[in-house]
Amino acid sequence: MSTMIGEPMPATAPPGDGAGFVEWVRPHLPAMARLAARLAVGVDRDDVVQESLVRAWMKRRQYDGKRGTASAWLLAITADQARKATRRLRPVAELDEHDAADARSDVEARVDVDQALTALSARQRLAVDCYYFADLSIADTAAVMGCSEGTVKSTLSDARARLRSLLEVSE
Repeated sequence: MSTMIGEPMPATAPPGDGAGFVEWVRPHLPAMARLAARLAVGVDRDDVVQESLVRAWMKRRQYDGKRGTASAWLLAITADQARKATRRLRPVAELDEHDAADARSDVEARVDVDQALTALSARQRLAVDCYYFADLSIADTAAVMGCSEGTVKSTLSDARARLRSLLEVSE
């Protein structure tokens, strides 16, 4: 059956064979890596993605294209694996002063933003990470978060307001 240009392709389940699964997952790997890096700071993002792929392979028969896109399904698994990896993370020893890199203004600005992001609620951080850093649509962010699109929009609005107040520069 052919589809018109711009019409979404019908949702298909992940293939049962290894090579087919690899091809089915391949377009989603960059977004999975970005989300893993954002949610599991201090953990090797490739390990998180690998664990996510193993989980997706084991659960591939549970995928239902009627409930969401393949991207949203895979990113929800990635978010879950990132949370698990972060919980397993042990505190690392402080670096000696001589090991610290020289701070640059762009690094300092990024640190400010990262610190502001930690002040957000876990739900707001997940919405920001999915929408802005993993480049998901509102619909896919809603699927990852397990909520409605309206909830995602209001959560993002609240997060932006909070970040605006936290990052406000006074002179």
